[in-house]
Amino acid sequence: MSELQKRITEAFEVFDHESNKTVDVREIGTIIRSLGCCPTEGELHDMLAEVEEEEPTGYIRFEKFLPMMTKVLLDRRYRPVPEDVLLRAFEVLDEKKMGFLTKDELIKYMTEEGEPFTQEEMEEMISASVDPDKNIVPYKEYASMMVVEDY
Repeated sequence: MSELQKRITEAFEVFDHESNKTVDVREIGTIIRSLGCCPTEGELHDMLAEVEEEEPTGYIRFEKFLPMMTKVLLDRRYRPVPEDVLLRAFEVLDEKKMGFLTKDELIKYMTEEGEPFTQEEMEEMISASVDPDKNIVPYKEYASMMVVEDY
């Protein structure tokens, strides 16, 4: 077994609670992200469609997940965004060039633009990014914290 397949197997097994080579379909996004991939919700949906059974059971079988995930990692798909690109995105949103966004600006951009965040995702982002004393997102610090180390 290759090192890559070993990593995929270990990540899958963390969520295989019954030890029967299946995981709950809702855990697949977490497994994929734990392997350093950052697909959008739409891309994740496409990946699930590729590995789900003809008659969806709510579970994904390891034998279907392994080849799909191996190919994704070998093709280096869904790579995380580099810090400089992330920083530039925040700078574009920071029209006054203050070096931060307000909590309200962040909520507006994340829920009204592009692929909107869910309430749960928004709460998670706020708790990680907003300085509670000033109610702002000092995005230079936040961007460096968000960067995923490349494998």
